[in-house]
Amino acid sequence: MFSTQKMYQISPEVKAVYTQLMSCHLVQNTLSFLVTDEKATISDQKNITEIPSPPFQEKARADYYLKRLTDLGLKNVTNDSEGNIFGLYKGSRTGPKLFVSAHLDTVFPAGTKTSVKKKEDRLYAPGIADDSRGLAVILSIIRSLNTTGINTVGDIIFGGTVGEEGLGNLRGVKNFFHNHQDIDGFISIDGTRLNMITYLATGSRRYEITYHGPGGHSFNAFGLPSATHALGRAIAKIANLDTPKQPKTTFTVGTITGGTSVNSIAAAASMLIDMRSNSNEELRKLEKNIFACINEASSEENARWNSNEITVNLKLVGDRPAGQQCPNSKIVQAAYAATVALGKDPELSPASSTDANYPMSLGIPSLRLGGGGLDGQNHSLDEWFDPTNSYLGPQKILLTILALVGVVENTQPLLPFLKNHS
Repeated sequence: MFSTQKMYQISPEVKAVYTQLMSCHLVQNTLSFLVTDEKATISDQKNITEIPSPPFQEKARADYYLKRLTDLGLKNVTNDSEGNIFGLYKGSRTGPKLFVSAHLDTVFPAGTKTSVKKKEDRLYAPGIADDSRGLAVILSIIRSLNTTGINTVGDIIFGGTVGEEGLGNLRGVKNFFHNHQDIDGFISIDGTRLNMITYLATGSRRYEITYHGPGGHSFNAFGLPSATHALGRAIAKIANLDTPKQPKTTFTVGTITGGTSVNSIAAAASMLIDMRSNSNEELRKLEKNIFACINEASSEENARWNSNEITVNLKLVGDRPAGQQCPNSKIVQAAYAATVALGKDPELSPASSTDANYPMSLGIPSLRLGGGGLDGQNHSLDEWFDPTNSYLGPQKILLTILALVGVVENTQPLLPFLKNHS
């Protein structure tokens, strides 16, 4: 992890772009606008938070966001087949096409109270930071571009995606990139940390494993194989697996269910298992080893009772590919230089699991950047956001965007674009 400027070199080309950007009066006016707009950004953040957006039930928030993007004058504002919302800020010349998004969904189930409450300097509500902050920052950046009239060279697509959290399985961003194969770069605004630059992606595979057996009375039918016993054998085997520390590779059996009653031989038992790695190769190895444990457990439970009635079903419920990029790639340098330009000390963060996983796995330059401010207790009912100096988040992201897509009569795009754009 690079945590100081002395450990990271920004290329002369990138330095020159930022020298030009920071000397441009339109760019300075836009940065100033973001400071004065922060009150409106916080208001947006609260309004978005109070529209519940449970997993697979993002429509109400999506409808609101569609109207906001339309009212801000984006072109071709769309609600796609998966529920994503996005629109186009059209560049003035031929250049790269950058997708900038935040996720619409939260981890909280339907019925969760999402009213925002203020205590001292903090705002409290489920989802107030993750990711209502990102959605609000996008609206602020669009306002800033509209107000100061900056003409970008390349196109910017701004939007909100569904299915980033939990078993949403990145369904929104996967659908978007399946249907838009002319995208040259991607920025996910997720979380708050200003200094953070996430350019590596942790992959995951998640399965629902279900054992089935004959079932029966615990006393009268004793001698039949048990689905819960098979499940227990599997968990014990999985718990003893070894995984590498580098690249970091992990597993956990997150939940288990099964059985009918205390005096029944279980006819069915299930578990949800999460596997993660910063390497797709290690993730495949881990998956193979866990599958072996699962099948061995089934065979051993059948052998214990001289039976063949225990069967097992594996259902893939989550698939997020890992992704890697060079730390000196143009998109990483752009975000790094933007942080430096604001007088802050950038940090290249460890790999994480976000919307950026999927495009990164496709070889598309991708980042996850924080929206500014401070936060804590994420994914809990006590989630909080502190807006102190939070305008720095939109400023950093705006500078990164402008460096990547270019500004007419000021800078050429840093983001490579080799694709045919319609």
